[in-house]
Amino acid sequence: MQAPNHVQDHIDTIAKHEHEFLARRSPAERLGDLTAAIVGNLGFVVAHICLFIFWILVNTLHVARIPHFDPMPFSLLGTVVAMEAILLASLILMRQSRLARRADEREHLVLQILLLTEKEVTAVIGMNQQIANKVGLSDMKDSKNIEQLGQNTSIDEVAQDIQKSLAEDV
Repeated sequence: MQAPNHVQDHIDTIAKHEHEFLARRSPAERLGDLTAAIVGNLGFVVAHICLFIFWILVNTLHVARIPHFDPMPFSLLGTVVAMEAILLASLILMRQSRLARRADEREHLVLQILLLTEKEVTAVIGMNQQIANKVGLSDMKDSKNIEQLGQNTSIDEVAQDIQKSLAEDV
């Protein structure tokens, strides 16, 4: 079953925004994404375990007549692993920071859409009240709930009420 045209339009718009976001990445951000893709899988972990086992065996046993280049306590291995950890952590933190910025962008977009939707719904309720008055639907005309929903909502007041409520909970 194919999605209705307006649904496909929304899907296309979202996909376009995601493609634009990915296209705007700097080379360092692309490197961070590539690094996260590589180190974020089991193969990377298995390869490291195999490398560590090989390193330890080569430096403790006589394997294929390779000289011991990093005797116990394997200070060279420790240094290499520490340097790798620093680089990986930095690249992954860069990626997380960029993804957090993108999440913030999405949240701002959703907030703007919700604010617009609230105004549109309030206007529709007002029109429905006027129609109810014209056709004589007294239940609709006298409903306090509908009257309250038809009034403009102050987003600033709602935000302040939420902050007060959260401050009381702490």
